[in-house]
Amino acid sequence: MFGKIAADVLGISDVGAVIRPENYDKVDADDYVLHEDQEKIFFLIKSKSDEYCFTNQALIHLDGNSAMSKKRVLRRYPYGTYKVTNVSLETAGTVDLDVEIKFSLGSETFTIDVHKKHIEELKDLYKALIKIAEITHENDIALDYAHRSLEVATTAVSNVHKTEADLAVQFGAINKSAFEWLTASRKQFKVRDFGAIFERYINQ
Repeated sequence: MFGKIAADVLGISDVGAVIRPENYDKVDADDYVLHEDQEKIFFLIKSKSDEYCFTNQALIHLDGNSAMSKKRVLRRYPYGTYKVTNVSLETAGTVDLDVEIKFSLGSETFTIDVHKKHIEELKDLYKALIKIAEITHENDIALDYAHRSLEVATTAVSNVHKTEADLAVQFGAINKSAFEWLTASRKQFKVRDFGAIFERYINQ
């Protein structure tokens, strides 16, 4: 514990800080935001070695090996591909200098240490991530129902006996309807832009 406190006093710790919106253009992660596709930063945590940039479309992680190195590994985790799960917030104890926000994106697990003075901002991020996790979970269930419904409908139609001449026409019609149905269902239940959620919960 003493070593951790000393590191913070000396300014060499890797505890993150929440960056204000007016300073987003001063961080490295901003260079990798897809501004051309209406991607927007809603929350950004920066430490000496890492940047965690939460946009309406993805988490952009600039992963630094150490605070002494300028090398960075850029990783992008779109929310539509990497499902948000296991969100938790660990508040600071009496002598702790940092709080932790934890979550998973797909199979990747993140634990981000942030200075405890930013606890109110982290509460907002926590709520936004919890809501995204809830929406994606419910949409996965709805999309599964849509697939099952299509399978039932297809089976029912295939059991209708008609002449062989009609089979090719039926197959083409079913295939077209199935494609359109699945495309529409995917658009409805596979959300890729969570800007409205961030706007609701992030109070900067």
